[in-house]
Amino acid sequence: MKLRDLMFVLPNLFTVSSIFCGFYAMTLCTGEATPTRLYQAALAIFFGIFFDGFDGRVARLTRTQSMFGQELDSLADVITFGAAPALLVWKWALEPLGLLGLAVAFLFAACGALRLARFNVLAIRNPAGGGGGFFVGMPIPFAAGGVISMVIAFQKARGGALPEDARWPVLGVVTFLALLMVSTVRYRTFKDVKPSPKTAALLVGILAAGVTIAAVSHPAWVLVAYFGLYLLSGLVESAFMLRRYFAEKRATASLADVIDEDEEDDGEPPVDEQEVL
Repeated sequence: MKLRDLMFVLPNLFTVSSIFCGFYAMTLCTGEATPTRLYQAALAIFFGIFFDGFDGRVARLTRTQSMFGQELDSLADVITFGAAPALLVWKWALEPLGLLGLAVAFLFAACGALRLARFNVLAIRNPAGGGGGFFVGMPIPFAAGGVISMVIAFQKARGGALPEDARWPVLGVVTFLALLMVSTVRYRTFKDVKPSPKTAALLVGILAAGVTIAAVSHPAWVLVAYFGLYLLSGLVESAFMLRRYFAEKRATASLADVIDEDEEDDGEPPVDEQEVL
């Protein structure tokens, strides 16, 4: 086998490793799903996020991008960040809620699959990747990260025991994450971020906030805060984009009205001065 062929295999190894993490997480959720096993399942999905984040970068670095790799990555994401977190959150919090809890867990997995299908269609329509540095809808790895961050935080900060009154808020969060994946809310890809004083200051601010949260409460809540910050960033930025869109639309409509008035004035017949006199 030639070196070039081995380079094509390398990014796919990262993707397959992500699939293994999702599969291992699901095996931990079966049978007697103790808090410790669910915590380990959340960590497995977290490592899956790591592998998923590097397969595309390795492919771009080695110039081995391919349609096969793209399709394999989507299938891996459905398993590791769709099915595995859905099963995890059902065993961890939603199972006692009966059919409603099962429906919400399925909604998360289904919306993740729909989001990936839409992403693939948009990628085929625009192979150049002219998305402007934004994802349409919350990326499924970040939605899965929101789920596992809650599991990890409750395990480390509260001993893994989820209070009964916390099950309904968890159900609401999972539903919101599922709907965000199939929404048109824009989330930054951070692929176009370049080193600059502004970027450095923002990074220092985020790290300082994480240190403050760890010192005040518990380090496990830092992960929840970071995923929550990313969730809010997309909502806030999309709100500003929507506001700008309507402002531009109003400005365009006003300009069109002015042009129409000028055309009407220009179309009036000339006034006969003798008739006026």
